[in-house]
Amino acid sequence: MRIALHTRVREDRIEEYETAHREVPAELTAAIRAAGVSSWTIWRSGCELFHLLECEDYARLLAELEDLPVNIAWQARMAELLDVVHDYSADGAEAGLPVVWAL
Repeated sequence: MRIALHTRVREDRIEEYETAHREVPAELTAAIRAAGVSSWTIWRSGCELFHLLECEDYARLLAELEDLPVNIAWQARMAELLDVVHDYSADGAEAGLPVVWAL
């Protein structure tokens, strides 16, 4: 399944956000892959971030990462860098952007 998400990095934290993503902990990327993610790409246009995940089951991914200490630490770090556009954690597996058109 493919899941698209939209987030926003704080204008004064773009460099920190990009640096953090060059240093994603190996333990976290291994856990993301183990939870069924085959691909995760993030694009940035100004402060707008667009994510595309390809995974077996998005709900399973969220459940497997929820209590993982390395993910909890990563989410805390991201909370410092992101503007709240939408609280995806509240929506859980229903958080993806709706498809408008596909070819």
